[in-house]
Amino acid sequence: MPRINLFRKIVLILALLLLPIGALYYWSNHRGTEVLRDELNKSNTSKLEFFQSQVDANIDSITLWPNLLVHDPDIAELRDTAPSGSPYLDLEAITLVKRIQQKLSTQESSINWKSSLYIYSPRLNRVITDSDAVSYDDAELKARMKQGWQVKPSGTEPGSSYVFSLFTVTPYNAFSRPDKADLIIEVRFDSGNIAGMLDRFKSDSRRNPFYYKEGVGMIYNSTADRKVADELVNTLKEGSLQETSNQTLELEGGTYLVNTKLSAATGWYLIDYIPYGDVVGPIRETNRLFYAALGSLLIMGCVLAYMLYAQVQVPMKRLVQSFQRLKQEDYSVRLVPKGSSEFSFVFMRFNSMVEQIQELFGKVYLEKIHVREARLKQLQSQINPHFFYNCFSFISSMAKLENYKAIVAMSSNLSSYYRYTTRQERDFATLSEELDFVTSYLEIQRMRLGRLRFEVELPSWLRHLEVPPLLIQPLVENAVLHGIEEKAGEGWIRLTAGEDGDRIAIVVEDSGKGMGEAAMRRLREKLSAPLGEETGCGLWNVNQRLQLRYGEDAGLTVSEGASGGLRVELSWSDGRFGGAGGGPSDDRDPAGG
Repeated sequence: MPRINLFRKIVLILALLLLPIGALYYWSNHRGTEVLRDELNKSNTSKLEFFQSQVDANIDSITLWPNLLVHDPDIAELRDTAPSGSPYLDLEAITLVKRIQQKLSTQESSINWKSSLYIYSPRLNRVITDSDAVSYDDAELKARMKQGWQVKPSGTEPGSSYVFSLFTVTPYNAFSRPDKADLIIEVRFDSGNIAGMLDRFKSDSRRNPFYYKEGVGMIYNSTADRKVADELVNTLKEGSLQETSNQTLELEGGTYLVNTKLSAATGWYLIDYIPYGDVVGPIRETNRLFYAALGSLLIMGCVLAYMLYAQVQVPMKRLVQSFQRLKQEDYSVRLVPKGSSEFSFVFMRFNSMVEQIQELFGKVYLEKIHVREARLKQLQSQINPHFFYNCFSFISSMAKLENYKAIVAMSSNLSSYYRYTTRQERDFATLSEELDFVTSYLEIQRMRLGRLRFEVELPSWLRHLEVPPLLIQPLVENAVLHGIEEKAGEGWIRLTAGEDGDRIAIVVEDSGKGMGEAAMRRLREKLSAPLGEETGCGLWNVNQRLQLRYGEDAGLTVSEGASGGLRVELSWSDGRFGGAGGGPSDDRDPAGG
């Protein structure tokens, strides 16, 4: 699982802290909006009911006028007045009409609605108003007379005002025969009265009230948005209009809170709507401010987290990484202080500490080099006596056999060998000199054994390669003593040198006895083990000398040869040589017998 850095941890904690706050605010705001909508619907319903009661009170008051007038003495006298036979009224009838007109005018002015009273006298064939008394058309009156309030447009254009009228007949059963009635009273008022009340009702709020009656039309306030009102009515008609209802409707222009109230007096629906955005606008503005503050808090928290990350965790991470590099012995690591924070002081002290450690390790390294040089001299001194022991043993054997030629040859080779070893104050010899020395040794062994053949191959471009002295002779000696001598019959030793890129390889292979897998595994373990009492000196010394001189990747490897004998390979990297010398050539230095 990937590690979470300090910046992500702080941002995550901040988000976990702000998320419940935002969720709680959202829930409380949602609940508050619902409560506000419910309370607003209740308040609107209450206001609509009050407004409707005012309208109904005026209409009920107008509805009572005919009943009051019927009992008036002058009206009763008019009802009993017989026609004079003349198309004109006599003086007494005119006086009666004047008194009735005065009373009609007084009655009409009793409320603040513009209304009109009409008294029809079938006997006189006159209709009396507050300002006139003229004849009327019986057929037209009969066509208009219906029970209850009647509504008809006052103009021909759609949406024009309407005229409300109510007829009262005495006796009541003469409704269908107006010519048989004693008296007919009509009261009228214009829808402008209702529109005026709608304007006053709207002026104190954001509401938009209007009246609607299916099959008749709509009464708007003077500033109504008729397009919205028409769309609203069409939406309401898709459902079922109730006597009182509160709804939230989605229209093309937005969302609206709609309240309806049925007028018991006229059968018209009072419909009021308020844009939902006007109601929740302040709440939405508060929400935006809150979420903006919440977002700003989150952003500031992220900035603070980043500052902590950049000024605390990043320097700490750099310090830890530098300690890791120091642990891996990289003493060149340095930290660059930035600014004047506490970490700058720590970085400077770290750099000072590493410099001191590097200085101490430099001194230790020089001492280690000196120790290695001393150890090389010690290992080299161990190799020389080992070779002499074998040579003197051979001379002793040849003297017993009186093989003076071999003794002379051995002495000559010992002389060459002695000259080579006495000049080993130097640390390096050329590969050509080293192989001449090995050839002398193999000549001695060939004379001693009589059944040894050998071959030495050295490319010309490797002749001047410098190697530690007495590096190859122990390998050849091991091949002779433990390979050829322990196997009956003839034997051979092949020594080849070559290079692969920047690596030098010298291979000594014999056709001797060889060794089993277990013995070879033990030999490999001894080569990498420290020197002990049971550890042989020859191959181990060569391996240690290579590693001390060329590093851990240099050394000696053993494997089974192609003819069943032992194959020993020396290899190391030599960047100074690197394949220089003109490339491969067929110019070799074969030697054999």
